[in-house]
Amino acid sequence: MTALSDAPSRQPGSTAPPLDRPQRSPVVVAAVALVGIAGLYFFFYTRSALWLDEALTVNIARLPLSDLHQALKQDGAPPLYYLLLHFWTDVFGTGNVAIRSLSGLFMVGAVAATWFAARRFMGTTGAWIAAIVMIANPYSIRYATEARMYSLEMLIVAAGIVAFLRAMEKPTVPRLAPVALLVALFLYTQYWSVYLLVVVVGVLVWAAWRGQHREAAVRVIVAMAIGGCAFLPWLPTFLYQRAHTGTPWGTPVLPGIPLGYTLRDFAGGASGTAADRQEGWLLFVLLLPVLALGVFGRGVDDRSVEIDLRVPREARLIAFVGGAGLIVGLSLNYLAGGAFQSRYSAFVFPFFVLLVARGFSTLRDPRILAVTLAVVVALGYAGGVRNVTTQRTQAGQVASVLRNEAKPGDLVVYCPDQLGPSVHRLVQPGLDEVVYPSFAPPALVDWVDYKKVLAAAKPAEFARTALARAGPHTLWFVSGPGYITHVGVCEGLSDDFAKVRLRQQRTLPDPKIFEKPALQMFPAPAKS
Repeated sequence: MTALSDAPSRQPGSTAPPLDRPQRSPVVVAAVALVGIAGLYFFFYTRSALWLDEALTVNIARLPLSDLHQALKQDGAPPLYYLLLHFWTDVFGTGNVAIRSLSGLFMVGAVAATWFAARRFMGTTGAWIAAIVMIANPYSIRYATEARMYSLEMLIVAAGIVAFLRAMEKPTVPRLAPVALLVALFLYTQYWSVYLLVVVVGVLVWAAWRGQHREAAVRVIVAMAIGGCAFLPWLPTFLYQRAHTGTPWGTPVLPGIPLGYTLRDFAGGASGTAADRQEGWLLFVLLLPVLALGVFGRGVDDRSVEIDLRVPREARLIAFVGGAGLIVGLSLNYLAGGAFQSRYSAFVFPFFVLLVARGFSTLRDPRILAVTLAVVVALGYAGGVRNVTTQRTQAGQVASVLRNEAKPGDLVVYCPDQLGPSVHRLVQPGLDEVVYPSFAPPALVDWVDYKKVLAAAKPAEFARTALARAGPHTLWFVSGPGYITHVGVCEGLSDDFAKVRLRQQRTLPDPKIFEKPALQMFPAPAKS
């Protein structure tokens, strides 16, 4: 276990300057304020339209509360973020900025909670370093502007670190109650929470068995169990989702690969919207050794950092829980057959920030520390600029053509159905919109037994029915490349339509954009 005091750790007899040195000169204060103001801008704005996950999340959240459970049962997600977004949009509306501002607000809270967590390990100066690292990080910026639950997840984890340490110091009911509450909120926010909670319970069991903080460890375990019991009403839904939804859009990968992706993307090496980013890779090259210093390093003087492979005591708990939580999550997800995206690793991002901040704190020369932090901020905000300007989807381009040219009664077919929510959000009412293979409306995606449903579908029959349904109206076909669930299927549908009607390619997929729907037009045959 680690020391649970608010005071920063120092080696006995060390002549190094204390970690928590006052740094309140006007220049420092102005620099921190500037970083914070820029961070608020990047946390709350991007020009991109909503892509699938965001548009689908909004469509589910806007359903009547009585319909929310069934929609989530088909979607495969827990309900907390959707409930919060439901009430948020009731107040602030469903514009892109309004919707994403909830995630931005959660990310601001995550930065604040990380500040408090860092102060317990590194003092006030270390806490400000952690806040700067998190505010200017491209990963934070991306998920502050994503209408999904990941910034909420980071907030809960960072707050959980503080609550855990407070409860271990003094396991009274007022300190244990937040632990139970945060466990419940965590489980209702993201299912990967289970992996981290398993590791934390393992640490507590080890501490109790070793006799270190035994009473506190037992009481915290009880508090976590109480929080876990709050999940029991949702457990049947979770088990159904686990059996019937999952991640049919991807394939499992061995844990070492997503581990590398996670570290890369925590530094902005790549994003969910486009290919590799130069500034992200430069930031990765800088942050990786700083992360290593955070795990193994100890500042000695202005020119020396001591490396201890045993991991210094003050870094041990954060390094183990964060590292083991990620490895356990990636391993069990692979064994369960789940696909991976680096957003799933959000539950360990606060641990990463704390360790990076501790790594910076081993740099005892204020000039070196200031320069390296300035470079981190510059590279991070370069990624923030990309996040502001980069489109995550071509839905707006497709919808623009439909708004300008499609007539009431025209049939719009989406293949795959995963393209439906983002385009449907932007088109005018009055169009007949359907998805392959069910002819269902495009606002939602039913992930239940997704691969089985597609395997049983009959594309030729769907094409005949769609052509008959279009009748004298134009048939518009929205499709996109790269979906492993629809290999060759959507192209085949287009060819079937082209046998009866003239095919006109109206927009093309852009390989630089993450979600790249394209649009084809099939006018009704001229009357003879």
